Amino acid sequence: MTSILGAYWADASPAFWLLAAALTGLAVVGVWLTAVDIRMHRLPNRIVLPSYPVAVLLLGAAAAVAGDWSRLGGMAGGAGLLWLGYFLVHRAYPAGLGFGDVKLAGLLGLYLGFVGWHTAWWGTLAGFLLAGLWGLLLILARKGNGATAFPFGPFMILGAVLALAGPG
Repeated sequence: MTSILGAYWADASPAFWLLAAALTGLAVVGVWLTAVDIRMHRLPNRIVLPSYPVAVLLLGAAAAVAGDWSRLGGMAGGAGLLWLGYFLVHRAYPAGLGFGDVKLAGLLGLYLGFVGWHTAWWGTLAGFLLAGLWGLLLILARKGNGATAFPFGPFMILGAVLALAGPG
């Protein structure tokens, strides 16, 4: 995403400010959802669902203003594939992955797909790896076992943010 921001900035395009607003929105929502998920083990619809149209509007407008039309397909594909993938995991093991995580995956997929398929892949993988590492640390510290529940949303968000921080 940094290279996209840089390109939009170099063109002195309003696309830069639209993309910056979209990323600011993701940061605000990400911090809010992380705090709620850690405290309540929930990702509330009242936060996640309104974030979809805001992300679509801001990311889509940035792509349109920049004439970067292929990013719209990436957004749709990223959101759809991540939502579907997480939905299948949820259906296979609902106790391990809640439906809030499925909805969050679609939202994160909009941002990751905006950058490209490689970013969507790495952002998703990073979330799972970070959560796995956290689970392992809990076990090693004898604070949990293989059945210990912990919120997954913060790791999804962190994985996406780490992938988005890359050059894209």
